[in-house]
Amino acid sequence: MPASATPLRLGLAGLGTVGIGVVKIVQRHADLIAARAGRPVVITAVSARDRTKNRDADLSDYEWETDPVALARRADVDVFVEVMGGHEGPARDATEAAIAAGKDVVTANKALLAHHGQALAEAAEAAGRVIRFEAAVAGGIPVIKALTEGLAGNRMTRVMGVMNGTCNYILTRMQNAGLPYEVVFEEARQLGYLEADPNLDVGGIDAGHKLSLLAAIAFGTKVAFDHVELQGIGDVSIEDIQLADDMGYHIKLLGVAQMTGRGLEQRMTPCLVPAESPLGQLQGGTNMVVLEGDSVGQIVMRGPGAGEGPTASAVMADVIDLARGTRLSTFGQPAATLKEAVPARSATPAPYYLRMTLLDKPGALAKIATCIGEAGISIDQMRQLNQPGEADEKAVVLIVTHKAAPADIAHAMAGFAATGVLVGQPVAIRIEEV
Repeated sequence: MPASATPLRLGLAGLGTVGIGVVKIVQRHADLIAARAGRPVVITAVSARDRTKNRDADLSDYEWETDPVALARRADVDVFVEVMGGHEGPARDATEAAIAAGKDVVTANKALLAHHGQALAEAAEAAGRVIRFEAAVAGGIPVIKALTEGLAGNRMTRVMGVMNGTCNYILTRMQNAGLPYEVVFEEARQLGYLEADPNLDVGGIDAGHKLSLLAAIAFGTKVAFDHVELQGIGDVSIEDIQLADDMGYHIKLLGVAQMTGRGLEQRMTPCLVPAESPLGQLQGGTNMVVLEGDSVGQIVMRGPGAGEGPTASAVMADVIDLARGTRLSTFGQPAATLKEAVPARSATPAPYYLRMTLLDKPGALAKIATCIGEAGISIDQMRQLNQPGEADEKAVVLIVTHKAAPADIAHAMAGFAATGVLVGQPVAIRIEEV
């Protein structure tokens, strides 16, 4: 590396877990980064609300801005690194200011890009700037680089994965310990695994943001988060988890995006997956992304989906690419060429797991079977889990269908309500072939 190599100067907005992780990597691996990037990478200024907070890192060499917009406009900043979070307010304002001031942007903010990615990409490319966001999806897994570079010669056919570590922790903890959702949810809260608004995690919103970004890259479409079918894990019971396990399946919050003749399907919903599959074996807070292309076939990428080190590692991968002079369009091709995504509700047939509680009286099960048949659905297996004559006079019935269209499942479920034999609400969970 030439002695005169000009340093790449970072302005770091956000000094939470990820921001401090970035500081530590820059300080700990300065020589290694300079050797690999061909030039030094330094932090010149930082921004956070509270300057007095103990952050377990030496920040004394950095200029301080309480306003991230002021940081974004500083003359001694080449790359604005945004790890504050939030899709409005300071994060959006500062990112727009950085682009307007001629800075490249590296962000870990999936919500910002899911809501405003197209406009930001167009603005950046019009200004000759770059937005990189490896850290926004799947933590330390280099899935954005895989799609935009390693698999760029493929027509992608499907993107799939477990993309929220908190949900995977809750579901695997329920399964392994036999604990109900409410108990494990509270454990996750006390361990600090949940967002300030827990519904971002357990409602599938965080994972839906990530899926919409991957779909945009994979299929050359504008980000369409509003068209992601979202269903969280709050209604997944310990009973469902145990019954699925008995049949050789595990329940995961699974994201699937695929382009069909009708348009772009995007769904983030609980699914049953084979217990012995890579997704089925995924434990704790780990993420997994499955990419399928017409030439490469299937690629499986597994790793930590969050945390100081993994996410900061992804941030620095983008920073080092910029230091090397690697410049790519935000979503893998010029923003002006991205097509408007035609939304398509999921219609791909799949087997389904159905569970319901019935009044334990003659003809109850026959009425349910009639609804299923009238919807054009074939039954693969059916089990009544209670013996007739139990004191509560109710029976739990488990049905696994052959492949059925989601609309037919919905039609059958609507018919169940009119039978007069249901106790409570029935449950339907897709069985995904992976």
